[in-house]
Amino acid sequence: MRNVKRFIIPFVLILLLMNVVPVLAQSPDPNGSVTAEANPNAAVNFAWTLIAGFLVFFMQAGFAMVEAGLSRAKNTVAVLTKNLMDGLIGGLAFWAFGFAFMFGGSALASGLEQGNPFIGLSGFMLSGAAYDVTTMELWFFQMVFAATAATIVSGSVAERTKVPAYLAYSFLISAIVYPIYGHWVWGGGWLSTLPFGVGARDFAGSGVVHAVGGFVALAGAAAVGPRLGKYNSDGTPNAIPGHSLTLVALGTFILFFGWFGFNPGSTLAATDLRISVIAVNTFLAGAAGAVLAVYYSLFRTGKIDLALACNGALAGLVGITAPCAYVSPLSAVIIGLIAAVVMIWAVGFVERTLKVDDVVGAVAVHGFGGLWGLLAVGIFADGTYGDVSGLIVGDTGQIIAQLISVVVVAAWSLIMGFGIFSLLKATMGLRATREEEIMGLDIPEHGTPAYPVDPTASAPLGSTSSAD
Repeated sequence: MRNVKRFIIPFVLILLLMNVVPVLAQSPDPNGSVTAEANPNAAVNFAWTLIAGFLVFFMQAGFAMVEAGLSRAKNTVAVLTKNLMDGLIGGLAFWAFGFAFMFGGSALASGLEQGNPFIGLSGFMLSGAAYDVTTMELWFFQMVFAATAATIVSGSVAERTKVPAYLAYSFLISAIVYPIYGHWVWGGGWLSTLPFGVGARDFAGSGVVHAVGGFVALAGAAAVGPRLGKYNSDGTPNAIPGHSLTLVALGTFILFFGWFGFNPGSTLAATDLRISVIAVNTFLAGAAGAVLAVYYSLFRTGKIDLALACNGALAGLVGITAPCAYVSPLSAVIIGLIAAVVMIWAVGFVERTLKVDDVVGAVAVHGFGGLWGLLAVGIFADGTYGDVSGLIVGDTGQIIAQLISVVVVAAWSLIMGFGIFSLLKATMGLRATREEEIMGLDIPEHGTPAYPVDPTASAPLGSTSSAD
């Protein structure tokens, strides 16, 4: 206990100093009056950004439905628990540490002045000068992005991972992994200032959110190992169908809808009329990805694969997330089509070549789809927004910055992902027992199934339901 106190007390003092000192030099605006007076458009822009953030938060429900539907019924409660807690535990981690690591030094809002090209150092716990309406707006919008990056991993490691270990991972990715790479791109860090083009660009997070989540998912799925029965003795994979395509389709609709908060909302301003272009590009890329996946399965097997169509839509959406503000509608369609091709190839590569069991295809959709989105900026950006120009208009510098960002995000996410999951495996234990996996995680870890065989069996005779 003494050792714990020796650690906690200095740590708290450091946090207080980091947040109290700046407040002496600044004038935060915790009630918004100064901000509103200085900018007549502040109210509409705040409303736009926060509503977009609410949409992105609702995407957690979409992830939960997709992942539950692609898992077997006996693991549904475990999947839903992980998705529920991802955003909540991750949100607290992002409040305490992640936001400061990500945006400290950016000076994008009050209390975010301290940091360097590699890590931010101010804004911890939204205290001191960070107790400001603009800082809170930025925090909320970025918090739901952090939660998205965290929850991408859930589906990859489903059906065999201990839920307590997974929740520990959720804290760590939101506190450290996502914010530090995010600082390099969105917080004024070194990738954003590369001397090629205008520096690495990722408008709404193909790399910062999706590739980070996707490659941490690859590390996690590799570390925990495949599900029982996934691979034969000769290494060939077996299909393990999920239990509800209804949930998969519902989740895809929710995610598609939420993406209109994800991408257009990243302007952080309703007064930026480019939001119309971004919304159209987002829809077109998602639609193109779904259509390509439908016809691929139809020509290959003679049947339409609904799950593949859903992942095709999601791949198109991931692919357009980085370039959505910088490209034309025609380019958005091409980006979505190619994203679906990348996803289809990556599913086979991960499953057959890497021998990694990814229950929902998150590595293919978010990891490889995210890398394609970063490259698409350097290829298709047409120079009409943000001075970002790609190969399509003859600029060769931007693609170099994007290639560097691709290598960095993949390396960072894999190294940190393997480090986190190896630590959890060595300490808490990562994988459920063989008996628990065969039974399903719902009963051993949660004490209840998602679908009781007879929901009235335990009710006393003569009892009535709450609806009566």
